Amino acid sequence: MRILGLDPSLSSTGWGVIEVEGNRLQYVADGFIPTPPKMPIEERLDLIFRTLCEVVETYKPVEAAIEKTFLNQNPESSLKLSMARGVVILAAGYNHIPLYELEPNKVKKALVGVGHADKKQVEAMIKILLPGCNPKNNDSSDALAMAVARSHYRSTLSAVKY
Repeated sequence: MRILGLDPSLSSTGWGVIEVEGNRLQYVADGFIPTPPKMPIEERLDLIFRTLCEVVETYKPVEAAIEKTFLNQNPESSLKLSMARGVVILAAGYNHIPLYELEPNKVKKALVGVGHADKKQVEAMIKILLPGCNPKNNDSSDALAMAVARSHYRSTLSAVKY
């Protein structure tokens, strides 16, 4: 079974795909979708959507995972994150892939064993859990972490319901 992890952001949406067979995890691919800040927002969102649809077509995941929403101090940042998140959710829905939400602390706990681990600890565990993996950047590393955490919590989480 293939799981697609997603880390939405307007500036750089991360994605990562893993293969799960029983308790065995295998790295498949990762990447990120940068969008130029000067590009009109509708074009940036379209780029994220189209690229994610290509990722789904290429790697054929059967599930996807995304981090549960949190609010930034800055309302404009929250709005931009929400727009990117909406497009990521749309891409999963458009491609008929069940999408699961994970709380940030649960992702960290699944990978590192503690809910308040830092990004470096999470990335180090990604490299241990997925031999041969060298994430392209922090966004793709976070996306792979989402996929790994989803594999750990598969039996207990429900799909996103809006």
